[in-house]
Amino acid sequence: MARKTATMDLGPGAPAGAVPGLERLPAGPALFVGRRAELAALRAAAARPASGRCPVLVLAGRPGSGRTTLAARFARTVAADYPDGVLFVRLSAPDGGRVPPARAARLLLEQLDPQSAVPLPGAGEDGRDEPGCVALREALAGLRVLLVLDDVRDAGQVWPLLADEPGCLVLATTAGPLTGIEDIDPVILGGLDRQGSGELLADLVGGTRISCDPVGGADLAEACAARPAALRLMAGWLRGSPKTAVTDAARELNRVVGEETAVTGASAEPVAAAVEKEKEKEKEQGGAPRKKKEGERAAKFPGTPPAGPSGSVGSVGAVGSARGPLGKPVPGKASEGRAGEPAPGAAAPVTESAGDPAAWVKPGPEPAEPVPVPDNDPLLGAFTLVYRGLPTAQARMLRTLTLAPAQTADPRTASALVGCPVPDAAATLAALAEWELVGEEAPAADGTPRYRVPGRLYPRLVRLREQEDRPAETELARARLLERLVRLTESARALLDPAAGPGPDPLPAPLRLRSAAHAREWLLGERELLLGAVADAIGQGDLDGSAGRLVTALLRALPLTGAAAPTDLYRLHELVLTVAERNGRPRRASAALLNLGDLQASAGRWEPAAAHYRAALEHARTADDEPLCARALESAANCHRALGDAVRAADWYGRALGLRQALGDHAAEARLLARVAEAHTAQRRFDEADREYRAALAVLRRLGDERGREAVGAALADLRERVDAGW
Repeated sequence: MARKTATMDLGPGAPAGAVPGLERLPAGPALFVGRRAELAALRAAAARPASGRCPVLVLAGRPGSGRTTLAARFARTVAADYPDGVLFVRLSAPDGGRVPPARAARLLLEQLDPQSAVPLPGAGEDGRDEPGCVALREALAGLRVLLVLDDVRDAGQVWPLLADEPGCLVLATTAGPLTGIEDIDPVILGGLDRQGSGELLADLVGGTRISCDPVGGADLAEACAARPAALRLMAGWLRGSPKTAVTDAARELNRVVGEETAVTGASAEPVAAAVEKEKEKEKEQGGAPRKKKEGERAAKFPGTPPAGPSGSVGSVGAVGSARGPLGKPVPGKASEGRAGEPAPGAAAPVTESAGDPAAWVKPGPEPAEPVPVPDNDPLLGAFTLVYRGLPTAQARMLRTLTLAPAQTADPRTASALVGCPVPDAAATLAALAEWELVGEEAPAADGTPRYRVPGRLYPRLVRLREQEDRPAETELARARLLERLVRLTESARALLDPAAGPGPDPLPAPLRLRSAAHAREWLLGERELLLGAVADAIGQGDLDGSAGRLVTALLRALPLTGAAAPTDLYRLHELVLTVAERNGRPRRASAALLNLGDLQASAGRWEPAAAHYRAALEHARTADDEPLCARALESAANCHRALGDAVRAADWYGRALGLRQALGDHAAEARLLARVAEAHTAQRRFDEADREYRAALAVLRRLGDERGREAVGAALADLRERVDAGW
């Protein structure tokens, strides 16, 4: 049956399509119903003035409540008010991994200006002082930008990104209570109302089947807790079972949920109940534990402002048709006392300046665990019914997609994972999207469709994969994916730099990159997923060979795009270092540390660079590699020279000089003699400087380097002239 594209008028504020960045928003399902009250509440919250920082809207709802779809819909309706662009980033991976604010800031910076220089990572990835977060806030100054932060785990991910710019707007979605940010009043999503549930089922299943059995439709909506994701799955199941009555579908769903309840004994509880438990726990703990937690938080996240007497936070209130549970706290973690909840009867918080970041954010708890979907949740019951009816190939593809980087795949990567032709993979992915089992992402630059495993289904799919697929099959799928990415990256490199030598054997036609422009678009568009694939492989540690080949291919190919950010190269060299240290290869570890130090030095960050060079020296000594030792010593000396420490610079240059002389590297010897002379000059040790300059001239004379002799001779003449003038 043909589906409708929408059932709601976007209103007069709908953008004309000229706002940059709208294409980054998730496409979401084609059909959207209801949520008028929630949209109105978001518009009202966005219109409220904020003092000192950008306004923050929070959209909270359990997995499957449609919070991301609603956020994207709202962003499209207000985008015209933010002409400088719409930015979108996910702060949780489907596997529950927490994206640190430093990485999120870099992704947002690249969206804001692809040509901007994104700063290298700092010592930590949290806190407002992290270089990427600082750069993002500076870049947003004077702009009107809408930032959509999807699937936020905790306030520590949000507050470093908050711009000191009232003209911007932040919309954050979360599965649980987001404590720690001042002046927010979350819009809480429950299930759809009766009318919305009926419209959704009628449009997805067919109006006749629902209108002929309105009681069955109401029973099915109730069995799904009126949550959009569960309703969509059951609608797909009914479309695949045309002879099944709607009432029977509700009965079957209740049976499956009952079976899960009998097996697990699990029960869902609302977020409101979780918040009340936190308050009670805090009340029992009293003030001393709160101070202890705040101290731990300050130690973990330097720069976090201290809480006021009450540790006040934004309220958690229902707006519109909010009903139904929002999440279940993780046992032993979510119910611990949160350092952001006000204790009943506590004194009013100390008033701080509206422009001071300390007034915006109060220290929250440790980074939150992801909100799980209980086994007896109607969402998983609906998934179980649909999954049982899938063809074998589709079920296998769905399970295997959990191995894809960021659980996102296109036909190229999906075909590698399952070992099938690209057209078959494309058809299977489209079928899974029709079942609402994978979400459609923004297409690649060349129009290739991309799909993503929803986080709400990821844990169950991993469990099914572990039960139904042999470990050897899983490892083979991962190896096939890495080798496919290596071949694609090498073919892109060959197209971008034909003079560098022949590329790999030609890929099959559906996989082939057609031109240098296509290769560049593919590398830049898939860069994050390529880096994620390397990180996943190295993290598991069983495919270091394939991961190493992919790292090498990326290090060769990315600079050819002309837009290789130093942060990408930095991440790759960090991964090389991890593999080298794990495999006991000190020479390769030293080379990786030297590359990391060079990137820090090129950014003018001399102290971190010197630390990398010193670590490289230790690894080089372990490997007994004198050239590497000399390289590390000279690079560290350059850092001391840049920092104005002439004494240490002379010492490290002298040690590097001794090694180069022993190796017979006369060109490096002459260079280091001149560097030692410069360091002596800075210390006003003019006689020693004169001697070293003359020694450098003698070496250069033997080498026949006339240009070098001219440069060193000029430096020596300048030194003598200044000394004669009484310098």
